[in-house]
Order: sequence, then C-alpha cells, then structure tokens
Amino acid sequence: MIRLLHLDASARAGRSGEQPHGSHTRRLSARFVARWKALRPDDPVVYRDLGLAPPPPVTGDWIHAAFTPEARREAWMHDTLALSDALVDELLAADVIVAGVPMYNFGVPAGFKAWIDNIVRVGRTFGFDRSRSGAPYWPLLTGMDKQLVVLGSRGDHGYGAGGRIEAMNHVEPSIRTAFGYIGITRMHAVAVEYDEFGGERLARSLREAEDEVDRLSGRLASDVALDSVAA
Repeated sequence: MIRLLHLDASARAGRSGEQPHGSHTRRLSARFVARWKALRPDDPVVYRDLGLAPPPPVTGDWIHAAFTPEARREAWMHDTLALSDALVDELLAADVIVAGVPMYNFGVPAGFKAWIDNIVRVGRTFGFDRSRSGAPYWPLLTGMDKQLVVLGSRGDHGYGAGGRIEAMNHVEPSIRTAFGYIGITRMHAVAVEYDEFGGERLARSLREAEDEVDRLSGRLASDVALDSVAA
C-alpha cells in the first residue's frame, strides 16, 4: 500500500465549484486524492486541516525542548513537543504528501508555515552536529522516496517559471527549500491563477489545473505501482 498525507491550508472552509467563495486549493487537493483512490482504493489517507485547525507557532519553550536531547527532557518538554511529534510521525509514515497551499501575500498561509516549523525537527527530520566536518546540518529523510504534491492558487497571474512576476512567488520556492532541507526533493506543483480576475480567465485556469491534477495523480499512482512491483 501507498500511504497518503492530505493537507489543506486554505482559510476558506469549502471548495470552489461547490460552495460560494470556496477554496480552489481544497478543490484541487480533494480531486487529486479522489482520483488516486479511484485507481488505488486500498491506499490509506491521513487528513489534516491546517487552515481551520492550524498547529500553534513555535515558541521559545518549543525550541528549548526540541534542542534538548530526548533522554534529558523534562515532562513539560515532552508535552510541549507532543503535537510536533504527531505531525512528524504522520510525515514519516506517508509516501505521498498532497498539500493544498494557496498564496497569501506572496507566501504560504500562517497555518502551513506553522506546520513546516513543527516538522522541520532537529534529531527527527534533520541532523545537527556542530563538531561535524563540513556542513553541521544534514537531512534525515533522504532515500525514503517520498513525493510531495503542492496544489496552489494565486490571485494574480504570471507567478510561474518565466512569468512576469515569478520573483514575487515565495510559495513553491520556500516549500521546496524546507522539504529539500529534510531530504524530500521530489516535488510536483500545479496552481490556479486569475482568482482576483474571475471570468473566463479563471475558469480556463481551473480547467487546466484540474486536467494537470488528473494527469499527475494518474502518473504518480502508476509510478508507485511499478516501483512496488520492482521492489
């Protein structure tokens, strides 16, 4: 079985096309998972809504606890890290991470950033040794063959590679950096644009994004099936 971790980060509760003012990213992420399940119905899916139930931001106590060796942690430190441990466990268990992440003011939503801060964990997803020759940091998830699918939406247009405002896109680049840091480098991205414009341009962008989601889900589901046979 291939295990999916399905994340939504939009502050909007519903899906576009189903509810007024619904989320395009929730629509795309649900479509991806539905297409996957149609092809591989026995694959388990863990869902976490980071938009409506975001994890708390990292605090000074959290940092103190995380950088204290586990054997020396006090009870309050384990309590402080309990949710982070659960989020890391979900990530480690997943083979494919499907994340609906809209652009908010050129970057990721606060809930998704809080999730990243909770799963980029010393000793769990990256290593640190100040006495190590060369770089003191190294990824711990390298070689686990995890795949990341980022499904986005943007109010304006031209944020993609070679676009007129590509330099203002801090969503996919920041996600790629954070996940690459812990060893997840196989990332795929699809995004809807023209949300603030509406009309036919938005409708066309949605159609194109949904077509790409269908192709991507089918291709990845086939690829992991072949990998399973080869293994």
